[in-house]
This record gives sequence, structure tokens and C-alpha cells, in this order.
Amino acid sequence: MKPITEALLHQAAAAFAFDCATGDIERYGAGHINDTFAVWAADKSKRFILQRINTDTFTDPAGLMENICGVTSYLSRQILAWGGDPARETLNVIPTRDGKPYYTDSEGGAWRAYIFVEGTVCLQKVENEQDFYTVAETFGGFQNQLAGYPAATLHETIARFHDTPNRYANFEKALAADVMGRAKDVAAEIAFVRAHEADCHVLVDQLAAGVLPLRVTHNDTKLNNVLIDEATGKGICVIDLDTVMPGLSAYDFGDSIRFGANDCAEDEPDQSKVHFSLHLYEVFTKGYLSAAGSAMTEAERKSLPWGAKLMTLECGIRFLTDYLEGDHYFKISRPDQNLDRARTQFTLVQGMEKEFDAMTRIALQV
Repeated sequence: MKPITEALLHQAAAAFAFDCATGDIERYGAGHINDTFAVWAADKSKRFILQRINTDTFTDPAGLMENICGVTSYLSRQILAWGGDPARETLNVIPTRDGKPYYTDSEGGAWRAYIFVEGTVCLQKVENEQDFYTVAETFGGFQNQLAGYPAATLHETIARFHDTPNRYANFEKALAADVMGRAKDVAAEIAFVRAHEADCHVLVDQLAAGVLPLRVTHNDTKLNNVLIDEATGKGICVIDLDTVMPGLSAYDFGDSIRFGANDCAEDEPDQSKVHFSLHLYEVFTKGYLSAAGSAMTEAERKSLPWGAKLMTLECGIRFLTDYLEGDHYFKISRPDQNLDRARTQFTLVQGMEKEFDAMTRIALQV
């Protein structure tokens, strides 16, 4: 992606149909993928979000924005029908002056704009159990509201994103090539992945067999992708919809458990400090199913522990694959960081396996 000049930034801002005169523009947020700015109204009464989409990551901005416009329009209708406030409870895309969902600048960059949801905060980490429950409830509500959306009509913004068998195949390719000569030092990790090859097929096979329904999935269910109302402390809006795609409810649930049901850093070098928390798993499951439960089948409930295990395993496989290939995908700040990341994921998988029966009971009893 090319650097953004002041002229390019103002060119992009001028392309959108904001409902007032605009003034100052400033960098906003801590995202690592897209370039995000806050555009202020000239009288400072309100602001808007302006983003340049990272087209190195998302190569089809037209398909991506078609997804987002379709999902947010559907959510707006659902929220209105349920007596909510669509202006705060979902993202609202601001069209360009010629009525398009995004703008292409003079250098080929793709831009979009949203209404800014004021009076909200994003959590960067879990401070207490209530935070985790609130995020779970919000993502569960997102799943429930979109239960009737035709998921198969969505574009894959990142192809085969949660295709765990494909992630395993990529690992084997990286291992066979061993371009960095690192395979000899990670025999235990290689053995762990290979011992779990059959597990990689469980969810995709159930989808193919029609046991699990295809759903609209967010695919990046981190804490900071939920806006929490400052006044009420309730989660009100799910953001960062770039990876909204067809998938399984277990994917979103599992990814939240992967990062939230432990109290260690993702790259913790000391594996004795890595623990899977069944208690936090139960907190999240209760929050998620309190909002999503009525839309979920019994087979989907049974799949939730598998989602937790497989999203964690898949992430570990990706870290290990990148380590074998020379750390070209995930950014590192020290040697062996991706290896430590992989080991942490595998330790969490082991913890989940010890508690798997209890995880299943919780998912079915809540």
C-alpha cells in the first residue's frame, strides 16, 4: 500500500456524501490492516469514520463492500423491527457523492466511510468476567440477528480462511520444503500437529454433510471489535466487518475462546504459565447462548467445543507454518516468536482436550 498524502486524504474525504460541511481529519484507532481516520464536522458537532481499505489483504473491495452493505442493511431492518436504534447498533455505510459504497482514488486506493458511533468504548483486554460476558452476548446477538440472512450469497473476502484441512496441507508443504532448516528443532510440535490431522476435518465434514448449517460469520471476534455503550456498559455494535463471510457459528465462538479463555500472552515463552480456563469458557458460553441460543440447532451447540479446539489448533498450525517458512506472514519482534505463539496455542488445545467433556456439557445445558 502506498503512503497516504495529505492531498489524497482530502480527495477521499471530499468524495463522500457527508450530511454536513467537514473540517479536520485525524488518524484514529489502533488497527493494523486498514488506514483509519476521524473526519470532523466543520462545527465539531460530530465526526465520521473514513477508511482506506487494505487491498493487499482484501483484493476484491467491490465484493467486500457488497458483503458489508448487505449485512448492515439487513441488520438495520432487524434492529428496527426489534425496537432498537440502527444508528447505534450496527455500522452505517455513507455512500459517495455518486451513490457508490466506496471510492477509488487517483492512485487506485479504495475508501469507505461510516457514521461514527459516539459514546462508546472498545476494550483492548478482558478486565473482568462481566467484560467477557458482555462481548459474548454481543457476538451472540450478531449471530442471532443474521440467522435468516442467505449466507451463501456472501463473497469470501479471504479465500479458505477457516478451511482447517487446507491449513494442515499448507503446514505439510512448509515442512517438506523446510526452507529455513528449522524442522529438526521442532519435532515435538510437528508430532503434535500430525497427531491432530483427523481433528482438522471434523467441522468441515459436518458442514459438507449438512449436519451444521452455513451461517454469516464475523471471523475476527476479538474483544475490541465490539462497541460498548459508555452509559450502560452494554455491548451495542459489532464492528470491523471486512471478514464477514459464509462459515460456521463455531468459528466465531471458538476464536473468542481462543483469545479470551486464558490469561497469558499469545507469545508466552514459558508454557507453564499457559492455562485454559474452563470457568471463562463457561462465562462466555452463557453470554453467547443467552443471545444466540434460540437461533442455534442442537448440532451447533455440540460443535461449540470443537470450534474452540479447532480455531486454537488452526491458529497454532498457522504460526508453526510461518515459522518453518521464515516468518514472512505474521510480524515478529524477536527470534522464535512465532514458535512461542504456536506452542501457546498447542498448550491451550491440550487444556481443552482435558476439559472437553465438561465443555460439551456446558454448551448443551446453558
